[in-house]
Parts: sequence; structure tokens; C-alpha cells
Amino acid sequence: MKSATGLTGSGTRDWVVQRISAVVLAVYALVMLCWFLTHDHTFELWRGFMLSLPMRLFNLLAILAIAAHAWVGMWTVFTDYVKSGGLRFVLQAAMILALLVYVFWGVMIFFFS
Repeated sequence: MKSATGLTGSGTRDWVVQRISAVVLAVYALVMLCWFLTHDHTFELWRGFMLSLPMRLFNLLAILAIAAHAWVGMWTVFTDYVKSGGLRFVLQAAMILALLVYVFWGVMIFFFS
């Protein structure tokens, strides 16, 4: 019995999504590190940087990447280690709900603040 599919319905595509999202998150971390190492640490500069259009879009991409990465990873863990179909369904539903909340929250922060 299959309680849910991975993100794309294909193990190979899920693997590719996880690898691409990992690269996006690594580049995002490098951009943040470089910014912190090359700029003064004032709220005004930080706010201006984070709320510029390119960074808003990059933040959105990073939020979506972390959600996809987390879903593929947790789906794999749930299907590998949670043998009870009912418990797996509850855990996957909770994970989906949490990811949706985090994505909407991130969009609200970066696009409506």
C-alpha cells in the first residue's frame, strides 16, 4: 500500500529536486555569508538588502527550495521507517501542513512587510 507519493511521483525526479534544492540553499548560504563579511551590520542596510527585488525573489526561491528539500527528505524517512500506514499518513499530513505554513509565512514576510 502506498500512502503518498514523493514530491514528483518518481524517485529519480525526487532525487534531482533534492539535489537542485541543495544547490540553491548552498548558494543562498554563500550569498548571506558574503554579505555579512563585506557590509556593516546595521538594520537599515540589512533591511534594504533583504527587501530589494532580487533578494525577495532569491528568498522566495530559497523558501521553496527548503520546502521541497524537506518534503523529499521527510517523505523518504517516513516511508522507510514508519511501518504503520495510519501513523505515516498523520506524520505526512502534519509535515505538509507545517511546510505550507512556513512557505506562506515566508511569502508574507518578504512580500508584504
